Amino acid sequence: MNNSPLVEVDAVALQLEIDLIYAGADNLAGKQIYLEPHCLLHRDAEVCLRLASRLARQAGLTLRVLDAYRPPYAQYLLWEALPNPEYVNDPALGSHHSRGVAVDLTLVDAQGNALDMGTGFDEMREPSHQFYPDLPAEVQRNRLLLLGIMLAAGFKHIASEWWHYQLPNADDYPLIDDQSFRPAS
Repeated sequence: MNNSPLVEVDAVALQLEIDLIYAGADNLAGKQIYLEPHCLLHRDAEVCLRLASRLARQAGLTLRVLDAYRPPYAQYLLWEALPNPEYVNDPALGSHHSRGVAVDLTLVDAQGNALDMGTGFDEMREPSHQFYPDLPAEVQRNRLLLLGIMLAAGFKHIASEWWHYQLPNADDYPLIDDQSFRPAS
């Protein structure tokens, strides 16, 4: 019997898109990290994501999930690529992604175009910070719209990444090493 707290995020049931960035090579590490990508979240976070998706749809938008549960080996690869704790948690301390309670995402419009958030996903620099002031008003509105949706759904933000949301009590959840994920290399 599988007693893992992780559940598969069902894109059809939740009416959202899944585009796991680390399943391809165009990412922070510059290489494919997930060989067989699974979009998993802790069941508590999945409940909040379900609500967030409904709220986004009420605004005529769709959530696009870019990363969710991240196995520890993947956290090591990202730390290897960018050992900066402002943007990537030291794998020795564990990531909230490796607890299954963090999700990276953006919003897309009715035509399937990602809203302009001012920077791309995983651009680890100051303009990616949640409240970076020197961005056009449209970008600020888009970020605030995503923020409002995610906060209303029960998540909290972090200061350094507009795309990252996690459960408020993320540190209370244990690290999970799901063996269904295998390294790509």
